[in-house]
Amino acid sequence: MTINGTSTRPPKAALLVAQRIVQDALREGRKPGDLLAPERTMLEKYQTGRGTLREALRLLEFQGVITLKPGPRGGPVLMDPDASHLASNLVLLMQLKAAPFRNIVEVRTAMEPMISSLAAERMDDDALTDLEGTIIQMREEIEDQHSFLDANKRFHDIIAWSSGNALFGYIIDSLSGIMDGTAIGIDYPSHRRQAILKAHIEIFEALKARDPKESEARMREHIDAYERYAARKFPQVLKETIPWEQRYFA
Repeated sequence: MTINGTSTRPPKAALLVAQRIVQDALREGRKPGDLLAPERTMLEKYQTGRGTLREALRLLEFQGVITLKPGPRGGPVLMDPDASHLASNLVLLMQLKAAPFRNIVEVRTAMEPMISSLAAERMDDDALTDLEGTIIQMREEIEDQHSFLDANKRFHDIIAWSSGNALFGYIIDSLSGIMDGTAIGIDYPSHRRQAILKAHIEIFEALKARDPKESEARMREHIDAYERYAARKFPQVLKETIPWEQRYFA
């Protein structure tokens, strides 16, 4: 097949089967945890060979869409994919383009203030409670950088998902595990953690007040402070490319 003078390959049979499996699961109202049809049923339904079907299932498993339950009562089980697969793909693409860590900082600067504005209008009470829980964890475990940064990640994830826009949720969730920069050497001494905690409290209060403008302003101030800190203390790190390593996406 040729498009605009460029030769393109037709989609692989396994990919087409994988797409049909997903479409059928959605059309049938399947939910995460539901067992899909067994292999023999799929072979007949999709009129394909066993090798093609198994490749299709492996594609879906690799993307986190299904897991393969072993045993006589097993088979493909529908999952709710997390953002780790997207994170892995994005970082791989960034590495291939030699894109520096600064690019991720720029994404945060452009997106997170707007996301906070949306979240102020759309966040429900349960999400606010979860958000407050991250602040409590950060305050109580401020000397434990690992625990502190775990709560920091969840803080930003909760706000992104509360924007009501799934794409924002996936993008921020997919990158927030590496946004802190620890993967390539950025460190957070006690005084910096105190500043982050203070900023999170201010953002939380603006969100709790359902104030879009204040939420946007407080988040922008928070991200700008992060960028200034990284540029002052770790200027070389901003130029580095994040390596595509599985440990960042586990």
